[in-house]
Amino acid sequence: MNVSPMPGSPAEPSQLSDLSGTAVSPDDLRRKVAWRVLPFVFLLYIVAYLDRANVGFAKLAMADDLKFSEAVFGFGFGIFFIGYLVLEIPGALLVEHWSARKWFARILISWGVCSALTALVHTPMQFYVARFVLGVAEAGFFPGIIVYFTHWFASRDRARALSGLVMAVPFSLALGAPASGMILKLNWLALPGWKWVFILEGLPAVALGVVTLFYLTDRPSDAKWLTPAERDWLDATLAAEAHAKEAAGVATIWQTLRQRNVWLLALGIFATNTGGYAFTFWLPTAVKGVSGGTMSDVLLWSGLIYACGLVGVYFSGQSSDRTGDRKWHCVASQVFTAIFLAASAAPGQPVWLVLFWLCLTGFTAYFWPSPFWVLPTLTLTASAAAVAIGFINMLANLAGFLGNRNVGWLKTHGFGDRACLLMLAVCFLIGAGFIACVRVPKQIPSNSPDSST
Repeated sequence: MNVSPMPGSPAEPSQLSDLSGTAVSPDDLRRKVAWRVLPFVFLLYIVAYLDRANVGFAKLAMADDLKFSEAVFGFGFGIFFIGYLVLEIPGALLVEHWSARKWFARILISWGVCSALTALVHTPMQFYVARFVLGVAEAGFFPGIIVYFTHWFASRDRARALSGLVMAVPFSLALGAPASGMILKLNWLALPGWKWVFILEGLPAVALGVVTLFYLTDRPSDAKWLTPAERDWLDATLAAEAHAKEAAGVATIWQTLRQRNVWLLALGIFATNTGGYAFTFWLPTAVKGVSGGTMSDVLLWSGLIYACGLVGVYFSGQSSDRTGDRKWHCVASQVFTAIFLAASAAPGQPVWLVLFWLCLTGFTAYFWPSPFWVLPTLTLTASAAAVAIGFINMLANLAGFLGNRNVGWLKTHGFGDRACLLMLAVCFLIGAGFIACVRVPKQIPSNSPDSST
């Protein structure tokens, strides 16, 4: 969680002074803020993603109990993202102009309750409503965190803070798969295990919502855990950065949407996430189909595949930062994900080989997001990037609806797991094609001796 000066950044003196003349060490202050903010936000995002995706783990037992078709699950998985879009932009504005602490607490408590109430569903319509409401409850959390980071981290440190957040996704899935497998074995109070998955994994969000009210700090000026000198220095630094952005002007939505790179990035992530979100939600089902293993075995294997994704996120950030390349790291990981998915779908393979291909898929499928989200800031002006990121993220979430619905449709119409894996591979390949066409200004590698000029 060490937030230190980015490689290639202009050198800073070891100590600076705040407005009163008291010495402040920028590096010590960065570390202090990072250790206070990032671990807690990381924990919140782990819980958020688990409550979003645990339906994929519970599905194996829900299907037997409720007799839902694959199309019902596909639509239910996907409709979460429609609900998620409802408050995405208003949620970010509330963090900026009201209170991150109160808004995040509201989100956590409401989505924890909604997740737990999913245990009560009996009909497809109840399932759709529960997933839609869960999406509405969680809406605004991720964009709100991005805005919240602007209140604590200068732009040079923000990318590393966000890359740490991205690691929460595969970490949550790798942890949640075996944990859900154990919960599925419960039969407390005559309730089947899949109901306890939603109840027991929803309650931590409620508890963390209460903790958030007391632990999280909205802005540096409110931080009693900073010295007055540190508060003044951080406020002044972030204010100067904000004024510089305002001086550069603000791009309108229409000016931004006329830019070629905006559409290439938006269509690239739309295609990729059509495959990526479906991979996340349907992986346990696919592993069950190709392996024929028990429910516990399937979720343990799924956890291993997601753990490979955690490794992929780590190496992606290290490699792309070291080389200064973002575009081709993104494209290469998308292409290799398509290759490994296609390889896993080849007929006549032993189970161990299929799982090997899927582990490689897990590694590359989570390799691309970190470099991808740097591309808007490299290829667009600062004001255009701010507008474009919101537009790109909207298409990224719409892809979650389309991908899951498509897999459900395929399986309902007689297509097997291998056909679905091939469909996901095509999505990643199309996404790579769009990103390959993005025009990126020549970057000096961060380890170059001239990188600080």
